[in-house]
Amino acid sequence: MKARSPISNITVLLITFCLSVPLGAREIAEVDTKWRPLSPDDTIRVEVFEDEKVEGVACYLSRAEKGGYSGALGMAEDTSDASLDCQQVGPIKIVKAFKKGEQVFRERRSLIFKSMKVLRYCDSAHNALVYLVYSEKVIDGSPKNSVSAVPIGPWSGTESEPLATCTYK
Repeated sequence: MKARSPISNITVLLITFCLSVPLGAREIAEVDTKWRPLSPDDTIRVEVFEDEKVEGVACYLSRAEKGGYSGALGMAEDTSDASLDCQQVGPIKIVKAFKKGEQVFRERRSLIFKSMKVLRYCDSAHNALVYLVYSEKVIDGSPKNSVSAVPIGPWSGTESEPLATCTYK
């Protein structure tokens, strides 16, 4: 069996880490925030993703992304700056029961040690879904976070159907 060269191993690793947009997230917009000559600019990206266990909810996520050569190669550590807004976009149906603080979305923010996560919670008293985005780092995390709540309400044309109830399994 022929061994792979170290260069091809590095290439495979870089391609894997550069593909940081998770399946299901769709980019809506990108805004340059810092011009960098001869390399990619720093940007803010806006993406949308849907909650796989809750139909009728879409979450809009904006996040800062480093440019430069290290950013282009997926080696830069992106900041913990992110904002989240989740909205009811149709009749809400809880497709599958979920646990308290279940992860709905995850994205790498550096080559190895840092990630951004979106977790889902219930506010049972108000029958609302609550989504929290934050960054996690192996050694030193960040207190920067954003939260969004989606009250479960009737959707136009479906008023006669019973409302979903936000509870944990």
